[in-house]
Amino acid sequence: MDKRNFAFDKVNFILLAVGMAIVVIGFLLMTGAGSSDTVYEPDIFSVRRIKVAPIVCLFGFVSMIYAVVRKPKD
Repeated sequence: MDKRNFAFDKVNFILLAVGMAIVVIGFLLMTGAGSSDTVYEPDIFSVRRIKVAPIVCLFGFVSMIYAVVRKPKD
């Protein structure tokens, strides 16, 4: 296949993979110890879970959108 037939180039795929990794890191930041009926963990209201992780995920989604929209150089 001719290289001109591809919509993405190597840089687009790298940016897409980096964006996906950032989103996964954001979701991992949202995880933590859970609560049960007998034990209450106040960690659910931590700044990391409520503010930092969603911002990291948003940054990852924006970078993935940029990777899709970016036009390859000729």
